[in-house]
Amino acid sequence: MVTEVYMVRHAHSVFSLEFEETRGLSKQGWKATEKVTEVLVNEGIEVIVSSPYVRARQTVEGLAKELNQEVEIDPRFRERDLAARDHHFEEPLTAIKKVFDDRDFKFPEGESNNEVIERGIAALKETVDEHKGKKIAVGIHGNIFACIMSWFDDRYGFEFSLQTTKPDIYKLSINDQFELEACERLWKTDWIPE
Repeated sequence: MVTEVYMVRHAHSVFSLEFEETRGLSKQGWKATEKVTEVLVNEGIEVIVSSPYVRARQTVEGLAKELNQEVEIDPRFRERDLAARDHHFEEPLTAIKKVFDDRDFKFPEGESNNEVIERGIAALKETVDEHKGKKIAVGIHGNIFACIMSWFDDRYGFEFSLQTTKPDIYKLSINDQFELEACERLWKTDWIPE
């Protein structure tokens, strides 16, 4: 039996480490959620799970409202902590590449990729086990999504994370052995509003 998981990277939000957990979507982000909802309603989503961070929840709330469902919150799907919130990176992309290149490395008060993978895969496996054979939407973030994907296949990693957009939707087909049978990108980049 295949379970289909729709990984929904959150729509655009104005970056702020100070408000990492509470920052919501931008005007552009809210506009994009209309298309996210349309795409996922047409896919026949049955279960909605999300990171607790506001921007991820807001990205799937339109879908939940349309389907008259609740959004299940799983804190393990939250974005990775790259370092302490007051830590300044001169080149953030170089720092992110470093943790992808060395999965055990972590910056002060941050998480290594292996730690992110461990909590992300545990959350995903539990979600799949609980809703076997259903279509599940997961509101998630770019870094943890790439980490989860890298657990299934090493081809997904830093470069993959750079190719995802805000928002983005990937449909994963996961079998009973918790193996990735297929991965299909459903989001079209020209759907992103100006």
